[in-house]
Amino acid sequence: MAVVTRFAPSPTGFLHIGGARTALFNWLYARGRGGKMLLRIEDTDRERSTQAAIDAILDGLTWLGITWDGEPLYQFARSARHREIAEQLLAAGHAYRCYATPEELAQMREAARREGRARLYDGRWRDRDPSEAPPGVKPAIRLKAPLSGETVIEDRVQGRVTWQNENLDDLVLLRSDGTPTYMLAVVVDDHDMGVTDVIRGDDHLTNAARQKQIYDALGWPVPAMAHIPLIHGPDGAKLSKRHGALGVDAYRAMGYLPAALRNYLLRLGWSHGDQEIFSSAEMIAAFDLPQIGRSPARFDFAKLENLNGHYIRASADAALLDAIDRLLPYLAGGDAIAAKMTPRLRQQWLAAMPSLKERAKTLVDLIEGAHFLLADRPIPLDDKAKALLTPDARALLRDVDAELAGTEPWTREATEHAVRTFAERRGAKLGAVAQPLRAALTGRATSPGIFDVLIVLGKAESRARLADQVGGGMEPRGG
Repeated sequence: MAVVTRFAPSPTGFLHIGGARTALFNWLYARGRGGKMLLRIEDTDRERSTQAAIDAILDGLTWLGITWDGEPLYQFARSARHREIAEQLLAAGHAYRCYATPEELAQMREAARREGRARLYDGRWRDRDPSEAPPGVKPAIRLKAPLSGETVIEDRVQGRVTWQNENLDDLVLLRSDGTPTYMLAVVVDDHDMGVTDVIRGDDHLTNAARQKQIYDALGWPVPAMAHIPLIHGPDGAKLSKRHGALGVDAYRAMGYLPAALRNYLLRLGWSHGDQEIFSSAEMIAAFDLPQIGRSPARFDFAKLENLNGHYIRASADAALLDAIDRLLPYLAGGDAIAAKMTPRLRQQWLAAMPSLKERAKTLVDLIEGAHFLLADRPIPLDDKAKALLTPDARALLRDVDAELAGTEPWTREATEHAVRTFAERRGAKLGAVAQPLRAALTGRATSPGIFDVLIVLGKAESRARLADQVGGGMEPRGG
């Protein structure tokens, strides 16, 4: 039988990083076996489901490179089918109409809590004749669940999991307003979509017991199930807002590469020997469920940053500039940078990229490192650059500029020779010349190598920036 998995998010917010990992695992498992991964939008919560959230989910999956087969299925559109199955169970004697009022249900729950019982519903309408129904009360439809014995799931991550049926309620299949419940909808949709393998978070493990009872009542085969532990923060608590970004969109805005985030999520709770770096083809070939640990994985932001830095260094310069182009719409101030993207700036940025990416861990770092290319003249000076540009340093730079004026051709070797020769004549260390030169050219005390900066800017621009700082010894505008 061909493998069919599914990713089934609720569109009530962004694509959670945990949801992205679940989607990735489903995608890898299906692709590695020549199967399909389907996408189902579980939009039955009409008050909280939004089109913006649906768009964010689709966009996040696409950005991560996780593709699905066919068109997304929308659960709410299948409500008539869900009701049909509830009526089918009712007709077969596997379900019954329950006329308990909200007040009665609240009393049952309170009594169960007082008595320490897991089963909250007392089954009062399970075997009663509907003729006893109170007037004006619309019934819900409940599953006639087994009262004794066990419900067992052979989980491919958690192992054998057993529930005592006496502790499981007769769950509601159809609410009194005629809307299907999540439990029923999931079973019907998974069956109709031909899902063979359900891979999801272990917060759904209890749902698996209830859903298996529905499958059994319908005589349908139960998909193979794998419930993966949730992601925790560095402190061991469930990943939450206080740990930082939760949505895939936030990681994109922070400048992570999709391939790096995908690689990191793969290794979050899944192991394959000592291998840390995986191409997409390697992921698909290697991924299997037994290598998923049973304990929650801890999200390590420093490890993600280092991994992203590896991917940046391994990326072609032009590919990184393209990635920056795609990032700018999601970045504060990105529109202003995009407006400056002339062919000349792109050429300069590409020339600077080999030096920039050596120390960058995110695309945002690459943008920050290219500040000296993006800033308008006269270059604003940060506090450290101001401190370097003393009156003596400015006088020194005037003489450096005279040295550079005669430097031809304008190559890295020629500019380095000119500056080193100047420093030796003055009896100064190279740093005593290079640091104020860096401050004048970039407005900062740190930058790519100073000779790389000179070459990227070009002779005319470099000398113009020096003139901005040393001409008359005046403090530059914006400084």
